[in-house]
Amino acid sequence: MRFTKWGGKLHWHFPLEPLGSDEHGWWFGTRAGAVLQRGYEEPVVQKHDFVTLVPREGDWIASFNPFSTEHEVALYIDVTTRPAYTGGVVSAVDLDLDVIRLFDGSVRVLDEDEFAEHQVLYGYPEPVVARAIATTGDLVERLTSGVQPFESAAASRLTAYLSNSAAPR
Repeated sequence: MRFTKWGGKLHWHFPLEPLGSDEHGWWFGTRAGAVLQRGYEEPVVQKHDFVTLVPREGDWIASFNPFSTEHEVALYIDVTTRPAYTGGVVSAVDLDLDVIRLFDGSVRVLDEDEFAEHQVLYGYPEPVVARAIATTGDLVERLTSGVQPFESAAASRLTAYLSNSAAPR
């Protein structure tokens, strides 16, 4: 995974394990112990396994977490430019806005202030701003309405990935 910010500044980057694809897009896994790094900051070690969906259509990337008492976020969606998957690398420009669903079922939009600030600071083009706002609204609606792939499709992928976590790699 290779996220950048507007203008090409390196953002989050970390290893992904391909898990296959379906009508929803490309699925990947990341294991506990993987090293994640934001830009050139100190790397962090991932504490739990998770799966990521790169959609065939849409300007977002979603990561699904197993239930844990150590964190409350079940689903974290980065609003991005259209993701690309080429040469074994997933890449997209992170547009600041994030949509999350907590394990209690509540849905929240994060970083609206950062998005507003960066529109001015980095000069996001109006079509990019409009698309990011529309994508965020669509994601909130889909998460509160129980639409696939955010329900059983993701749960199946996550369960299968977690069940293989003890298998030799």
